Amino acid sequence: MTDSTTFAELAAEATAAGIQQFVVGAVICSADAVLLLRRPSDDFMGGIFELPSGKVEAGESLDAALLREVKEETGLEVTVIRQHLGTFDYTSGSGKASRQFNFVVDVAATEPIVLEEHDTYQWALLDGELPVTEAVKTVLKSYTELGSRE
Repeated sequence: MTDSTTFAELAAEATAAGIQQFVVGAVICSADAVLLLRRPSDDFMGGIFELPSGKVEAGESLDAALLREVKEETGLEVTVIRQHLGTFDYTSGSGKASRQFNFVVDVAATEPIVLEEHDTYQWALLDGELPVTEAVKTVLKSYTELGSRE
């Protein structure tokens, strides 16, 4: 399980690196599949599938943002934040240097999925061709490698 020190250290490292916007992402799995959400076509990077993710609000900790964003984007309740899987940096639609912090999470139940900000979702097989960006593929590769060591 990830502790509060880890979240604080990750945030401090990103701040020191000049990151202006923090984003959290959740790897939610059921059997051999991962939950992916598709961005609406009229949104920034519209049409791509992504992990449930979202911006950290001012004064909010990474773990609190992760719980909130998963609930807002999927309707699911995170019960445990298991492990940090890595980060990736990108430039947001508004031009901000952004870093997405990705974590493996457990949820109370994997259904029903309630979408507010995305137009569809899928449970994608981890051993298949995933319809995500290279950055997300790297995160999911880390997750599958983690599973092979347990």
